[in-house]
Amino acid sequence: MARSVRDASYILSIIAGKDSYDNYTLAQPWDSPPDYTQYLNFSSLRGARIGIPRNGLSQTSTNKPVIDAFEAAIKIMENAGATIVENANFSAWDEYVADENAPLGNSTIVLDADFVSDLANYLSQLTSNPNNIKSLADEANFTHHFALEDYPDRDTGVWDQSLSLGYNNSDSRFWKAYQYSSYFGGEGGVLGALKTYNLDALILPTDDSPGLPARAGLPIVTVPLGFYPSNTTVVKSQRGLVEVGPNVPLVILFCFTAPFIASWFLPSILQDSDKRQIWDFIHGCKVVRGNSHWTCVCI
Repeated sequence: MARSVRDASYILSIIAGKDSYDNYTLAQPWDSPPDYTQYLNFSSLRGARIGIPRNGLSQTSTNKPVIDAFEAAIKIMENAGATIVENANFSAWDEYVADENAPLGNSTIVLDADFVSDLANYLSQLTSNPNNIKSLADEANFTHHFALEDYPDRDTGVWDQSLSLGYNNSDSRFWKAYQYSSYFGGEGGVLGALKTYNLDALILPTDDSPGLPARAGLPIVTVPLGFYPSNTTVVKSQRGLVEVGPNVPLVILFCFTAPFIASWFLPSILQDSDKRQIWDFIHGCKVVRGNSHWTCVCI
């Protein structure tokens, strides 16, 4: 969370880069990340090609305010000089949804097998481990028998599923699932749409969009869009947490091929005084220029 795009760019320059403990980061094309603030440009929306993957938008009774705000934002970006490309759809969207809804899809296998390996690796590096927990199985056993963990009301179902695989990320079955899952974010998802429609970015409401970029390890940037109306009916989770309700924030998400593109044209959305109305239009949400803007960068 940052108060301005410039601050978010400073943060990104610090948190990006290679990590010897995370092999996924080693494919980055630089030894040290660039200074992303150098790409800040107030007028960069002019000429930018922004795609709308309509097949990735969900339509439910609770997200109508989100869709309404999203559609209004598209018009304002178009008026600011961006070229809006409609139906820049994900070619493998139906396959992705089917995989997500499968009892044990490829994306789930990747998550589970990675977790078994990575947690054990992390635990092996602790300088203090008073309960001698060395693996996911140890952690599950500890949770089952330590009263303050509130088991089984708060169960270990996800962990149990990971352990039931019987293998970790060194197994060939993991690699097969990883390649299939990566396809959803790559050629069949974000990268494919960006290339096919010659786009600078894709935009979606945030609730509809984190899954695909994550499959290919792609950066996303979320930007404030407004709030649910004051008369919104409260919707709670099974544990009583508010999921939808009055004044719950709404957010729009940008998908790119590289983080620097985000700081290349997002400032023209958030900080240009001629375009700041993009965040004023919904339900009295008043946003002013400069350091009053809040932006979240997720890598």
